[in-house]
Amino acid sequence: MIKQTEFSLTAFPRGFHLITNEVLRQIGTLPPEGMLHLFIKHTSAGLAINENADPSVRADFEGFFNRIVPENLPFLTHTFEGPDDMPAHVKAVLAGTSVTVPISGGSLNLGTWQGIYLCEFRNYGVGAN
Repeated sequence: MIKQTEFSLTAFPRGFHLITNEVLRQIGTLPPEGMLHLFIKHTSAGLAINENADPSVRADFEGFFNRIVPENLPFLTHTFEGPDDMPAHVKAVLAGTSVTVPISGGSLNLGTWQGIYLCEFRNYGVGAN
């Protein structure tokens, strides 16, 4: 059985945000077995699965992404939406737009220390579907 649900998240500020509980709240009861595939319809944000316990991991990801794709690079031409826009698009490509999680026993089959991240790369998020 395939069930498709579309929902929106509220806007998040720039950074890596743990959204596992919000995703579960939005989609409701999970089937006993299956796959959850999340896709974000936002060109300057991404999704990832990683550490869910220590918030410093999310802060370190933010620092790392900003170091490898800084703002105000002189060769960028897509700059009319601000200095964070084109770097956000590049970061979104690096992070990816989807994640897939197995469902077992009616629960997400994530590792003990895993959670779903919304990776917002703009200074001011716009909300995402």
